[in-house]
Amino acid sequence: MIKTVIFDLGNVIVPLDFAAGYRAISGLCGIAPEDVPRRIGETDLVKRLESGQMADADFIRELSAVLGLRCSEPDFRRLWSSIFPPHTLIPESLVTGLKKNYRLLLLSNTNAIHFEMIWENYPLVRHMDDFVLSHKVGAMKPSEKIYEAALALAQCRPEECFFTDDIAAYVEGAKRHGIDAVQFVGYESLVAELDRRGVVWR
Repeated sequence: MIKTVIFDLGNVIVPLDFAAGYRAISGLCGIAPEDVPRRIGETDLVKRLESGQMADADFIRELSAVLGLRCSEPDFRRLWSSIFPPHTLIPESLVTGLKKNYRLLLLSNTNAIHFEMIWENYPLVRHMDDFVLSHKVGAMKPSEKIYEAALALAQCRPEECFFTDDIAAYVEGAKRHGIDAVQFVGYESLVAELDRRGVVWR
């Protein structure tokens, strides 16, 4: 019997539009949008930020130097969060319905800049009972440490947890810990998986 439902964040609750973010950055630094991810990827700055090894201010300063960005910290934060469209991929009604009967957790590879924006702009996440965020835990999926942190907050056995994530490797990481997990491919598929397990959400 499922007692705790665990959601990933990006491309499960909130869509990710990296192309929009790259275009926004390009407009301020003169680097072609298609070259922005390459420049970022040549560094380990995002990994360090999202695994809690780097302070926001240091990240902003160092990435701005890499990209040749000249903007204020508040402007950088808005720019860095421009990957998030305003809509969600699942309705708030699903989450509020689940909350009546189950403990809800959010398990995400993310950073404080993004999560602050998410918290302010997507009320759906405020229904979660607890949060397992990579920059807080100090580890990223599919590291064992982050799943162990989730199970510590789940307040039930691993097999009593249901987890959905859009990335197959992260789903497999959860399964290795005994968690019932499926890859998120869309809202209709998710509710079918919940129904199959007898999870009440309506």
